[in-house]
Amino acid sequence: MVITQRLSSPRAVVDAVGQELATRLRTRLDQVEDRLRSTLRDPGDEFLTKSATHLIDAGGKRFRPMMVLLGAEFGPAGTENVLHAAVLSELVHVATLYHDDVMDEAPIRHGVVTANTRWNNTIAVLAGDYLLARAAELGADLGETALRLQVRTLGRLVRGQIAETVGPLPGVDPIGHCLRVMSDKSASLIAMAVRLGAMTAGADRAVVRALDTYGELIGMAFQISDDILDITATEAELGKRPGTDLREGIVTLPVHYAIEHDPRIAEKVAQPIADDAARADVLALLRSSPGLDRARDEANLHAQRAKDMLCDLPAIPARTALAALCDFVTTRTM
Repeated sequence: MVITQRLSSPRAVVDAVGQELATRLRTRLDQVEDRLRSTLRDPGDEFLTKSATHLIDAGGKRFRPMMVLLGAEFGPAGTENVLHAAVLSELVHVATLYHDDVMDEAPIRHGVVTANTRWNNTIAVLAGDYLLARAAELGADLGETALRLQVRTLGRLVRGQIAETVGPLPGVDPIGHCLRVMSDKSASLIAMAVRLGAMTAGADRAVVRALDTYGELIGMAFQISDDILDITATEAELGKRPGTDLREGIVTLPVHYAIEHDPRIAEKVAQPIADDAARADVLALLRSSPGLDRARDEANLHAQRAKDMLCDLPAIPARTALAALCDFVTTRTM
């Protein structure tokens, strides 16, 4: 399936694939929503429940749970453990958002004030830690293999965040460093989600491996497109202010490519750009740079490679949906 119109979300992409799959996923995603809140609800501590569910209640694409559910379509097992895996994947993702917002001093996420803004950094960090603890409980229920996958992914997430914070060391290719950061910090969790879905559903090992690679590749494409949107999209479209990476002094792939075209940009992004007017000027400069088109080409390359990984998988509606998501990733920045 090739997307010929711009669809608004990953869920809309799946809805366009077929009614039976869409209905099944919609039902299970509704169950995931309920379980996210029940998993985080502490009857004896109203404040803990409120702070832990703050970003859950704000909404989100639920892209990672959907990847779990699509991966599970390739196996014969029932839905209980699959739902556990879907909830687990979103808890880990949202935990990273709590922590990211503290490091970025972000005021808005998903159109609402962040936990660090509503309360303080300590509460936001602890809320994120609580989500990780609850996710670990679910991972333990899924067995040692699933728990090890979760722990390895957490290690990659932390490694990617540290590498991004420190930046490339002298003599290290900055673009290669940027790609490694994206692989660890972003793609690893998407790969974990689709792999975990297939594993918990009892899919064939070869299918699990192919989906793992697919997840890594589409995760890279998705992050590159997010980095482009941080430059090109409006606050209403993003649910947060554009130019977040510039404000934090993070040089993303499209910025690296813009620098290669115009080295003078390097000086402008060498330090965090806190001033709104200065950041708007740099955003305008980046929007006119050929570096954005090169970044789009890189996203397209990863998305196509992800789609290629699906060729030998069973020809079921979930495979069509996963391929359509590759098209969605490459069209959302146009």
